[in-house]
Amino acid sequence: MRTFWTVVGVIAAIFIAWVVVDVVLRLAVFAVKLGLVAVVALVVFLLLRRVFTRRGGQTP
Repeated sequence: MRTFWTVVGVIAAIFIAWVVVDVVLRLAVFAVKLGLVAVVALVVFLLLRRVFTRRGGQTP
């Protein structure tokens, strides 16, 4: 009976580890995506600001 519970414990440990690793990797991917979106949004904002500032300065 002791061997049975050892096998059940190993299977439970593998399952829990699988879920924890999956959650951690999903959070890491989300954080990287969020960072990339922030960088791209900043670049686009700066480009748009530059474009509209030049056009605004050229009108008489």
